[in-house]
Amino acid sequence: MTPIRNRSGGFTLIELTIALMLMAAMASIMFGSLSLAARSWDGGEAKAVQVSDMRQTQAYLREQIGAQFPQRLWKITDLPLLFGGERDEIRFAAALPERVAEGGVYYFRILVVRTGDKSQLVQERMVPDLTALQEPDFREAERSILAEGIGDIKIAYFGRDARAADADTPTWRDRWDDKQRLPLLVRVDVIPVKGTPWPTLVIEPRRSIEAGCPVFDPGQGKCVRAG
Repeated sequence: MTPIRNRSGGFTLIELTIALMLMAAMASIMFGSLSLAARSWDGGEAKAVQVSDMRQTQAYLREQIGAQFPQRLWKITDLPLLFGGERDEIRFAAALPERVAEGGVYYFRILVVRTGDKSQLVQERMVPDLTALQEPDFREAERSILAEGIGDIKIAYFGRDARAADADTPTWRDRWDDKQRLPLLVRVDVIPVKGTPWPTLVIEPRRSIEAGCPVFDPGQGKCVRAG
């Protein structure tokens, strides 16, 4: 009878190969899990920053547009308001918050500006000349960036036709060129280049048109000079 030889300690080449393959597979799975966790963390952090920026910008727009001042150009016969807007921009007079600069009424314009591969929601501002004979432009205005990566802005105005009676039904429109009345409401929709549109912002101006007018004639629906 042939005696059974005891197997010496250690692993065969096949066993070592299988062990190494298992370790490599486990390392690959662990690396993939860590990479996914890192990407999820970065994505969540970026999303939180995006939401924070959106909320701050919307709060600022609500504050500024809601506080629009019915400023008028005094040298023009009809004493027109410094207010106007189209679907893609809005122009209005308002006080700049003291935390940003010295007080006073500025003339603002909010719109989307595209430069190269950048698309930004910006605010332009200037000190208006109230003795001018025409509405000021923004060629030398200061510019601030309100939000990055904004593809479009849609603005609508709720109000009545120019010189319409107060009994007439107001409607939404994508242009406001009545120089005697402010709209009753302003609706702002901001569409980012990537991601979902911002929640719709509906703003009610807090000042009446009479606040910036010596005498407002409700019969004519316009501002007139005193005396």
